[in-house]
Amino acid sequence: MSLDTNFMAQVFKTAIAGVPVTLQIVLVALIVSLPIGFIFALVRIYRVKILSPLVRLYVSFVRGTPLIAQILIIYSAFPSFLATIIGKSAFSIDPINYAYIVFTLNSIATLTEVFRSALQTVDKGQLEAGLMVGMAPRQTFVRVILPQALVSALPNITNATLYLIKNSSLAFIMSVKDITAIAKTQAAFSYNFLEAYLVVWVYYLIIAYAAELLFWFLERYFSRFQRTTTAKSFNWHLFSFKQPTTTVAAVQYDPKKELVNHAHN
Repeated sequence: MSLDTNFMAQVFKTAIAGVPVTLQIVLVALIVSLPIGFIFALVRIYRVKILSPLVRLYVSFVRGTPLIAQILIIYSAFPSFLATIIGKSAFSIDPINYAYIVFTLNSIATLTEVFRSALQTVDKGQLEAGLMVGMAPRQTFVRVILPQALVSALPNITNATLYLIKNSSLAFIMSVKDITAIAKTQAAFSYNFLEAYLVVWVYYLIIAYAAELLFWFLERYFSRFQRTTTAKSFNWHLFSFKQPTTTVAAVQYDPKKELVNHAHN
């Protein structure tokens, strides 16, 4: 079996029009879900009455249901619901707005747990130390606890972003003209679906690698707030499979020192 490289080159040029749409979905979902997820995490940590159980139910529901089911329900049911309020004009809404809703709701649930776990990794003694030096509780939280929590959260935020980038390929189900939709449309004429999917694979690989590189720079910037850091290259961060090792210094036995210590005792 041989690949049609000419068709792949044609799809690669055509599908680039869907890159801004994919990036737009990802950016809107992240910009909206990051602050809301952080607030929801604080609600759960401090166990705010009424709100905390509701947030927990929301997170469990979203994380416990398939994304494809959420897409089909919102894309099918939400327009009908809007039609009862604003009339038939609800069916003329740009489908990308439904993509914003689906991926934002999904990202909020994921980032809520990311921020909650990150905030709980910061030692409570950090807050006490800030109060002892005369800092206000809010000032201590913003200047001491939050930067350390961000360092802990960044790897998981990176993973959540990568999952969001990959899941955004399902936006074609909602008739959004993203990378996948354009490639599938091109392949429908000649049935070269393998070549089209390979082009889609390359595009998402490039976008995901660029996003991971960006978060690597952010992680290096925020790592200055850690007490101990070890600088590593991006290639090590991305491709290394080695586990960190601890080196224990060898202690030599000196019989003369042992005799002196015994004599003093």
